[in-house]
Amino acid sequence: MEKAWSYIVGALAVPAFNFFYGGDQMAGGLMMALIFFVVMDWITGIRASKKDNSYASKYGIDGVFRTFFILLLPAGGHLLDRAFQIPDIMFGALAIGVLYHILQSMTANAVRAGWANWFPEWLLVKITNWVKSELEKKVERAESRKGGTTNEGK
Repeated sequence: MEKAWSYIVGALAVPAFNFFYGGDQMAGGLMMALIFFVVMDWITGIRASKKDNSYASKYGIDGVFRTFFILLLPAGGHLLDRAFQIPDIMFGALAIGVLYHILQSMTANAVRAGWANWFPEWLLVKITNWVKSELEKKVERAESRKGGTTNEGK
């Protein structure tokens, strides 16, 4: 029975993925990279919020919807590419933009989590300059949620 479910999911997921993101190797690789870095962003975000006591389940749940929306942006680009019959230009631009944002967020979360001492100092300076505005926003949001509990919003 378990195999039947995996066949059904695969039979539905693969054509849906191909429709929304394209069936070529570049689209698959880029979306897998995006998903990988989203998971890394979630891990660093959870650790950072636990460290500075700003964890709030409501913000985390909103983050799931926000992430779903962000991962649909490249799909919209692919659909526009198909509509205008252009070769993955909008898809690539949106996917690279999303990846850039996720990498900044993940890096800022890692710094906030206290993992900066794992980076060489010269690299930390470059990283900090790169994520400065994202880091400031995250710290500001964390301060506004300070002391939040997992029961927030009930």
